[in-house]
Amino acid sequence: MNIIDRRLNPRGKSLANRQRFIRRARKEILDAVREASAKNGIADASGERVRIRSDSLREPSFRPSLHTGRRSYVLPGNHDYVEGDTIPRPSGGGGGGSEGSPDGDLQDSFQFVLSQDEFVDLFLEDLELPDMLRKQIRQADGFTPQRAGFSTSGTPANLNLVRTMRNSLSRRIALRRPSSSMLAKIEAEIASLPDDAENGQRRKELVEQLRLETLRSRRIPFIDPLDLRYNRFENVPRPAASAVMFCLMDVSGSMTAHMKDLAKRFYKLLYLFLSRRYRNVDIVFIRHTHVAHEVDEETFFHSTESGGTIVSTAFEEMLRIVNARYPRERWNIYAAQASDGDNMPADNAYAVSLLQQNILPLCQYFAYLEVGAEEGRYGGPTELWRAYQRIAQAGYPIAIRKVNHRSQIYPVFRQLFSRERAVREEQAR
Repeated sequence: MNIIDRRLNPRGKSLANRQRFIRRARKEILDAVREASAKNGIADASGERVRIRSDSLREPSFRPSLHTGRRSYVLPGNHDYVEGDTIPRPSGGGGGGSEGSPDGDLQDSFQFVLSQDEFVDLFLEDLELPDMLRKQIRQADGFTPQRAGFSTSGTPANLNLVRTMRNSLSRRIALRRPSSSMLAKIEAEIASLPDDAENGQRRKELVEQLRLETLRSRRIPFIDPLDLRYNRFENVPRPAASAVMFCLMDVSGSMTAHMKDLAKRFYKLLYLFLSRRYRNVDIVFIRHTHVAHEVDEETFFHSTESGGTIVSTAFEEMLRIVNARYPRERWNIYAAQASDGDNMPADNAYAVSLLQQNILPLCQYFAYLEVGAEEGRYGGPTELWRAYQRIAQAGYPIAIRKVNHRSQIYPVFRQLFSRERAVREEQAR
């Protein structure tokens, strides 16, 4: 019998083939995604077109060796050559082009369009917050089935034989159901009585007793539906790690429009990463000039406030929020700071002291991004950079990076939050 499915294909009929293709060419697509993200920006990805080498799509196949064995060919006839003629080798690289490929590649690259979700998932695939610990069950990150007693209904696979047989035995004892040994004992006594007038009355009584007990045994089943007990399961919330990320951004007058753009791109990427990879992560936005304030997302990314620079105010605001809402024993605390490294000279020592003695002991991880001019001229390391460098060399959980162009944001972000880095730091601890 042949079964032919004539139903109309849905709009996404090639989804399975598409996912299979992505799995096969994952390494090539990952490299293309990272290259594209450095040029165009991951937050703006929508129907991103990536290029992968066509030779990576070839499937293995069996074919005869060209250097061993003998073969016979049957070729169509022609009007130009006869048997024994020598065919000259074609000159040039072949093909229809007028010039050869400078790198020797005679095949075009394969272009593949990724949806925004596919692009972002591939980019964020191997990123992770370092040293994440499960400190408190705050919200259900999933459910795990656990035993929760017994029920009178369920599937045969969940039937509890021990509890069922125990209920059956209790019911049979309570109803005085005759056992097979009891019936066998009566039958043996009847068989042992002599067949004479003296024992005839006793025989009749035993026969009647055997009939009644057998009838009682049939009326009271060995296992009744009331005896059945099934294992019962309940979905218990799976522990979810509670974490908070503090985003500290310098918006003072020394931060040019280009520097602020770099910082905002970094935080947008960080926000996208946290919201896509973690369900139970709070994000706290703090902007600072000579004063610091906790703000909402809209204000953080779009406010035009400016002023002087005192970095310690951001650390003081962070400590105030931690003490008020995020106790260390129940939360994984992370922080990311973006600044041009400029600070009031009188505040440098106090800011570094706050960071080293108060902030870093609370944090699982602290990332510092120093943004520079677009031309790439930093004018030497800043005081903050030198101080943070000394702290990092002392073994504190802090990582520092510099960027001066938007194309550097994405590679640096991967360096700060790569899974390999998280594993190395966890092993070092």
